Amino acid sequence: MLPLLEYLNDEKEHSHRETIDHICSEFKLTEKEKQETLQNGQSIIGNRISWAKVYMSKAGLIESTRRGFYRITQRGKTVLNEKPVKVNIRYLKQFPEFLEFQAIKYANIKKEQDTTNSKDFTQMETEAESVTPDELMENGFNSIQASLGQELLTKLRSNTPSFFEKVVLDLLSNMGYGEGKVTGKTGDGGVDGLINQDRLGLDKIFFQAKRFGEDTPVSASMLRDFVGTLEVNGVSKGVFMTTSRFPKDAENVISRSHKSIVLVDGPKLVKLMIDFNIGVSTTKTYEIKRIDSDYFIEE
Repeated sequence: MLPLLEYLNDEKEHSHRETIDHICSEFKLTEKEKQETLQNGQSIIGNRISWAKVYMSKAGLIESTRRGFYRITQRGKTVLNEKPVKVNIRYLKQFPEFLEFQAIKYANIKKEQDTTNSKDFTQMETEAESVTPDELMENGFNSIQASLGQELLTKLRSNTPSFFEKVVLDLLSNMGYGEGKVTGKTGDGGVDGLINQDRLGLDKIFFQAKRFGEDTPVSASMLRDFVGTLEVNGVSKGVFMTTSRFPKDAENVISRSHKSIVLVDGPKLVKLMIDFNIGVSTTKTYEIKRIDSDYFIEE
């Protein structure tokens, strides 16, 4: 926040794009760092600058002159004259307007505070001061997804191989590849099922499903058997899914064939299951809202 406030100290209005360019230069960000994004596609540096503007405008240090443009206020200049070491959320709490903004925020999460011990809640506040709300939400979301993914792998590994074959069939169907059936059995020749991409079954996808533990990777010979099965049956597309991982030379093994083969390991598998609602259900959703400027225009 402090570098941003110092940049606006010339009392001129500055656009969001100009501000991003200046802050990137100030912190000597590399091109790779400038391109880093959140999952919603917004740049991380742009997101942080946006929230810095929100916080400082709530405290009355800067003001919006028009859409996408800001400039420093007299209070902001007074703050700079005091030469603070840093400007952060804790510093902004000295201003009544910012406290009001905080009060509204905490009113919205009071229910969570009532069910969280004070030590945990203080830690949440401290963490919230170091990242933007968007990053905090994304970090929390990613943690929940990672935990859910691990639970899914545990469930898959504790069920039977035939159940896992059904999971793979359901997943491919939900992904829109078509209807199919499980054919897996002892001596299946490297294929556990197939998907018909057209009603006549002229275009098929063969799939193999291996339910292994993390310490048991798929072997190169299994991949070769799968490729051979595609060759023998004249099928050009294949998907090999496992709850484990593939050998390091997996890509080399399948690249020797002219078939279109996709390898899906444990982490990628559970991400697809979550994305396409296989074995999971939604427990809570959040709506992000913004001001409807048109509503406040008087006739």
